[in-house]
Order: sequence, then structure tokens, then C-alpha cells
Amino acid sequence: MDSFNSDRATDRFLPPRAEGQSRFPIARIARVAICAVFYGLFYFVQQVTELLAPLVLILGVGWSALPHIAGAIGTSAAAADPQTRDIVTHVAGTIPHQIVVGSHIVTAASLVTDGLLMMAAAALCATLAAVAAREM
Repeated sequence: MDSFNSDRATDRFLPPRAEGQSRFPIARIARVAICAVFYGLFYFVQQVTELLAPLVLILGVGWSALPHIAGAIGTSAAAADPQTRDIVTHVAGTIPHQIVVGSHIVTAASLVTDGLLMMAAAALCATLAAVAAREM
């Protein structure tokens, strides 16, 4: 009996050999290289946004809550000592509502929005990195 059986299950899933086919597939190598570059780019953006997004979000929430906390302290300090109330009121009044950095205006609400958008960007980049890894 002949040991070679071309009807084996493993042979059915192999692509047919084409005559003149190159043993060095340039198109496949280029595709893997492009996917690897995109994977690295998406993964880098994901890591940076996962690091910065919580910090920016917490900074924005803290900045928006700070005047309310200072006002609550000022209200409770009014009964204790008028001089303390004046100091707390002065400190609460010095908290800026916006900061201008170059041509950018930074507010508490913009920091919260930026933090949420960075979290969305991290999720999108994680998805795109997974797709690029699958294509490699």
C-alpha cells in the first residue's frame, strides 16, 4: 500500500502551488511592516493617553470643586471668626476661572472634556492596535 495520500485533511487547506510564484513574498512583508508600524503607533498613543487621561480628568474635577469647597469653608468659618472668613473669601476669590497658555484657554470644564476624550482615544487606539495585530 502506498504511504502517500494526497487526500489527507491537511492537504485540503494548503493553497495550490502556482508556477513561477516567488519564494520571497514582497507584498506580504510590506503588509506586515505597515501593520507593525500602525500597531506601534496605536499602542504608543494608547499608553500615553491611558497615563494622562486620569490625571487631566482629576485635575479638572478638582479645579471645578475647589471654589465650592472654599465657599463651604468660608460659610462655616463665618460663625467662628470674621477675620478667618475674610481670608477664606479672599483665597476663594483668587482661584482663577481660566488660565491662558499661549493661545489656548484652559478651564476646569475643558480639562474634564479633554480627559474624557483622551479615554475615548485610548479605547479607539486599543481597538485599532488589536485589528493591526490580527492583520500581521
